[in-house]
Amino acid sequence: MRSSTTAPEVNVSVVIKCAPGRILKAFFDADALGAWWQAAHSVTTPRALGPYAIEWAPTDFHDAVIGRLGGVFRGTVVQFDPGRGFFLADVFYLPPDGEPIGPMALEVILTPVATAPAADGAVTGDGPVEVRMVQTGFEEGARWRRYYEVVGTGLERALHSLKMLLEK
Repeated sequence: MRSSTTAPEVNVSVVIKCAPGRILKAFFDADALGAWWQAAHSVTTPRALGPYAIEWAPTDFHDAVIGRLGGVFRGTVVQFDPGRGFFLADVFYLPPDGEPIGPMALEVILTPVATAPAADGAVTGDGPVEVRMVQTGFEEGARWRRYYEVVGTGLERALHSLKMLLEK
C-alpha cells in the first residue's frame, strides 16, 4: 500500500554551453559515459526500443540501507529525439547486493536557454542548453527512499562532470 506522503523523484539540471547533439552523444557513447558518469561498461542504443544499460564497479563503501553502491542501471529507450532528449522506461537499478529497485522511468530533456538572437534574428544551435534529468517511479519503503537520496546527489555531481567534459 502506498503512503500518503509524496513519492520521491530525482529532478536535476545544469546549463551546458554546447550543441544538443554533442550532449546527447555523451549519454550514449561508452567513452563519454566512462568520463563523466564513471561507467565501467555500457550498452546503449539511441533509438526506440534500444537498450540502455550502464554498469559501475561495486564500491568498497556499504550504505546501511542499500548495501554496496555501483551495480547496473538498465532500461529501454522508448523515445529518442536528437534535438530534445530521450525517455527510458522499464528502468531498474540492480545493486551489487540485494534485490533490484524498479520499475522506474528516466527522462533526459534538452531545452535551449534563451539567448539574444543574432543580428539576423537567428538563434544558434550551439548552446547554452539546459540538461534536465527526471527519474520517477516509487514503491513505499526504506530502500526506495534511500535510493532516491543517493541517486539525487550522484546525478547532480554527474551532470556537473558532463558540463566540465563538454565545455573544455
